[in-house]
Amino acid sequence: MASDSASLEKYLYELPEHRIAKHPLANRDDSKLLLYQTGEISHQTFKEVVDLVPDNALLFLNNTKVIAARLFFRKSTGAQIEVFLTEPILPHTEFQKALKAKNKCTWKCMIGNLKKWKDENILSLRLNDDLNIEARLADREQNLVEFSWAGDQEFLSIVEAAGHVPLPPYLNREEEAEDKERYQTVFSENEGAVAAPTAGLHFTDEILESLRKKGVNQDRVTLHVSAGTFRPIKDTDFKNHDMHNERIIVNRTNIESILSTNGPIIPVGTTALRTLESLYWYGVKLSQDSSSKFFVEKNDPYENHLQGVSLEDAMKAILKKMDGLDLDELKGETEIFIYPGYTFKVANGLFTNFHMPASTLVLLVAAFVGEDWQKIYKEALNNDYRFLSYGDTSLLLP
Repeated sequence: MASDSASLEKYLYELPEHRIAKHPLANRDDSKLLLYQTGEISHQTFKEVVDLVPDNALLFLNNTKVIAARLFFRKSTGAQIEVFLTEPILPHTEFQKALKAKNKCTWKCMIGNLKKWKDENILSLRLNDDLNIEARLADREQNLVEFSWAGDQEFLSIVEAAGHVPLPPYLNREEEAEDKERYQTVFSENEGAVAAPTAGLHFTDEILESLRKKGVNQDRVTLHVSAGTFRPIKDTDFKNHDMHNERIIVNRTNIESILSTNGPIIPVGTTALRTLESLYWYGVKLSQDSSSKFFVEKNDPYENHLQGVSLEDAMKAILKKMDGLDLDELKGETEIFIYPGYTFKVANGLFTNFHMPASTLVLLVAAFVGEDWQKIYKEALNNDYRFLSYGDTSLLLP
């Protein structure tokens, strides 16, 4: 039985189907913005965001770029098999390198109609007279698929030409032309996500420039959002949830910015927040063991032996590590699980959309603002906010 503090039922709320935004608004910044500041709530539009962000704030944006991860192959019988790219395996495990592969590569995938795909069957996807992509099961148990093709095309160009936008399952619709642009932030840069960092979808180039002119600093980190972000919590004791693993990339400037800023640090989205908080816990590990791998486990923030390290000391431990290896960039992985009881180490504010009931993201919001998460969601529902990925957003300044 779940303890009362870890009971998932506390984080349920009723989300009517018609409140789920099925399509983006005509303009990114036409969305509503709920401002939660020191316990008080007000309603704005995103166009007003420049006036709402503190002058000396430091924004962290997740510059991951969504790839067209859904590929549809056909058997010789005509049966369709959906292959959803999730993680590169060969010839490289890094997204940027894997997407440059030529002739052949292997990915971990989610596969629709897997039972109809026999081990000996080679599936094909013909783009044109000159390009045919073949797929075979490299490992059924691990869901590994080997893709092969003739010619000089990189795998990224094939995915862009043949793939489909990996819209969230709760939109329950096929992709449309607008999704290719709108399910992507204007600052997306590093390919590798299979879901968008949706709080960033509201920003325009003009708003980002206006924030710069106001004196709001901006920095970029990368967390490649995985399909695990949509995985529902099935255990009534949410602490037993098998948290998904995501890849992150940070650089020396990120760490120096954290150390030097005098204002609030505000991640744009839960993915940027997870990156920053994971960075702290990696620094904690390094302060105790300089050989520690950049991998933040689900329960690291709740382990007693990792407590008591200041943000400054954690960041300096990372810089020392980078100096020793002569690196300006670090690549790691995180499965950090942020739920009520978590003590935030880096983030002082948060931009975030409105999330699925009883999801890991609602737990994160509840950890950030406490019991007021219920008041925030009730206000959003009562004021006709649009929910989930294409929905409206909030700026939380506890």
